[in-house]
Amino acid sequence: MEAEHQTIHIYLIKRCQKGDRQAQTELYKLYVAAMYNICRRMMGEEEEAKDVLQDAFITAFSSIHTLKKEVTFGAWLKRIVINHCLNALKKRKLLVSELNDDVEVAEYHEEENEYCALESHKILQAIDHISEGCRTVMNLYLFEGYDHKEIGQILGITESASKAQYSKAKSKVRKILNLNT
Repeated sequence: MEAEHQTIHIYLIKRCQKGDRQAQTELYKLYVAAMYNICRRMMGEEEEAKDVLQDAFITAFSSIHTLKKEVTFGAWLKRIVINHCLNALKKRKLLVSELNDDVEVAEYHEEENEYCALESHKILQAIDHISEGCRTVMNLYLFEGYDHKEIGQILGITESASKAQYSKAKSKVRKILNLNT
């Protein structure tokens, strides 16, 4: 089944590379929900998330001819979506502010059991209510799997600032959700 799934994707991508609009629509339908979730988490506002998502798909389809390995389309598209989100946040000039290196950062190595116990929509609503800088770091770390060094490089901040923003974000989300730590 996996090989059949990849064959369909490769077929659609090759058709998209030739400018086939129907193939673009089919590929869009396969990925739109997952990519929207990324945009929604990072942007915080539904309408802005939809705008960024559309821009990301336009970029992807207009540059799909540069994609060499068709089986990596999902990862390639995800990177485009994340970059569009980060660019939109930068345009609003409300991205993460650099913190002093002497800020004490709490390290968390255990899984956040409180998060697992709550319904995911409650957590997403709480994340919507924190600052964009904290939300961006939290999304990149918690949901997208980047480490703090990578986040620092992406956002142009120090690794310790990324850790501090993540710690601050978790604290704010817990407070919003009325979780005692």
